[in-house]
Amino acid sequence: MKELAPKAGPLEFSVPLEVLIYPDPKLRAPNLPIENFDDDLATLASEMFKTMYRTVGVGLAAPQVGVNVQLMVYNPEGDPNKGKEYVLVNPRIVKKSKDTDFEAEGCLSFPEIEGDVERSLTCKVEYRDLSGKRNTFILRGWQARIFQHEYDHLEKILFHDRMSPEVLETVQPQLTALEEAYNKNNS
Repeated sequence: MKELAPKAGPLEFSVPLEVLIYPDPKLRAPNLPIENFDDDLATLASEMFKTMYRTVGVGLAAPQVGVNVQLMVYNPEGDPNKGKEYVLVNPRIVKKSKDTDFEAEGCLSFPEIEGDVERSLTCKVEYRDLSGKRNTFILRGWQARIFQHEYDHLEKILFHDRMSPEVLETVQPQLTALEEAYNKNNS
């Protein structure tokens, strides 16, 4: 008998949400698929947007706020009064273009660290919305980059994992400082 993959149970979080800082182990923990499309899920997504805007981001994945489920939110404008808000539940990449580019990225879990990361220019994505409805769309350019960054969080991949050795070397002192601060505060 085939064993079913674990699914997320009731969502547990407290508000206001706080962004976890590298190297918090929850950033590398498995993220379970969501099965319950309920008020708690809608509340979590809403609180994630509030946290994202408060911390001046354009995207946020649930593991970044300590909730290890497959959920991300983003707004390409990074402004609650501009752009469109996207909530993607249990997203997956169906196809990525072979065409890529390198651009500087930052991450709310890595304060004040930026580095060039290679990303596909286009990706086809399947996901569920807050009601559980399945959707598919094609993302290009900036939106494709944001999606891939947040999707990596759901796959336990952090943005510095995608940096070239040369770029990683330039941010290593900052990464080491974050690791030392985390160890000091959690010992």
